[in-house]
Amino acid sequence: MRKIDIQDFQRATRDTPRAVNRRIILNLLREHGPLSRADLARWMDVPRGMITSLVNELLEEALVFEGATTAAPRGRRPTLLHLRSHDRLALGVDVRSSRTVLQVSDFSGDELARETFATPEDPAVFGRTVGEAVDDLLSKGRRAENLEGVGIVVPGMVDTRTGKVLNAPTLGWRDVQVARVILGSRTVPVHVERDAVACALAWIWHSDRRSENTGDFVYVVVSDGVGTGLVVNGQAVRGRHFTAGEFGHLPLDAEGPLCSCGSRGCLEAFTSDTATVARYLGLDREGREAAAAVRESGIDVATVIQRSREGQPEAGAALETTARHLGAGLALIINALDPARIVVGGEIVGAWDLIEPLVRSVVEARTLTAAAGRTPVTVDDDYAGTRLRGAATLVVAPAFAAPRIA
Repeated sequence: MRKIDIQDFQRATRDTPRAVNRRIILNLLREHGPLSRADLARWMDVPRGMITSLVNELLEEALVFEGATTAAPRGRRPTLLHLRSHDRLALGVDVRSSRTVLQVSDFSGDELARETFATPEDPAVFGRTVGEAVDDLLSKGRRAENLEGVGIVVPGMVDTRTGKVLNAPTLGWRDVQVARVILGSRTVPVHVERDAVACALAWIWHSDRRSENTGDFVYVVVSDGVGTGLVVNGQAVRGRHFTAGEFGHLPLDAEGPLCSCGSRGCLEAFTSDTATVARYLGLDREGREAAAAVRESGIDVATVIQRSREGQPEAGAALETTARHLGAGLALIINALDPARIVVGGEIVGAWDLIEPLVRSVVEARTLTAAAGRTPVTVDDDYAGTRLRGAATLVVAPAFAAPRIA
């Protein structure tokens, strides 16, 4: 049970039930539409007149529209209702240390335009580059006035209230008002979120995940950096200072390699893409210097995975070490949070058939109970797509989320 926070609450009003029912209708149309008014009344088990009143409001606000009629066993042919999504646009910005991807999509999730470029290190240069790309994307037959918001995903800690990147070690950014440098004088709503949290939100909201338990789970990003998105009772947990879930920067070995955050022996320093490739190459550099050397080498994790499949022992050994430390990290998460499920996303998933037995054995050895050791671990086979869906979700989800009460 949840106690009402008397310092931060939103009281119910006479309109609260109506607002809740409107959101229910929008979500039913989003996941099961098109539906008739009679269909909605049956789904919600309410009188047809209530549905008619609510639907009329949604039609007037152009949030839904009427389509074709459909067959009926008797009486009038019912008119199908559709969610208005095709001309409502969201711009997703996926920022990584190596590259940035921009995607314009509609509210149904269909991609309309995309652009990719190398991520500049200087936030000011980054902002100008993204701003120019945004203008270019929206000029390609897309009506800028239909853009309802921008979702920005970054690999670091974010104050979601202000859009400030507090600390993004792999980017080398601290206290950067990324929303401001990107949007300039534009006035569209902008939402900035940590990559792992955005991926978790995409996992919740994407329709393909409805059948899975998404009430309590952890999405683990293993990519340029390592981070986690925590979901409890269906809601993302960010923490008082927006650092909840930074398991990537918990130390596994205080004498271990230098991490991009400046500490030693972090989970990220052992399992990130940079760590795996640097280990394979036998680099003696650490932290951001190692990341620069890896970029200069032109070798990526996909290459290491492919060489391991071809039988190269150095590649296999590099992946084995990553697997051992990843298993230790997952066990730490399980022991701390006891989630119903862990989802792993990132380039390392391409080697999951090679490393899963070792990851699983380490998890089972390091967790505190046999049941905890059997915590389901799911891999995200479309991690790049999930990041972009997460960015778009930051714009789209508020239109469908339950109203906050108390």
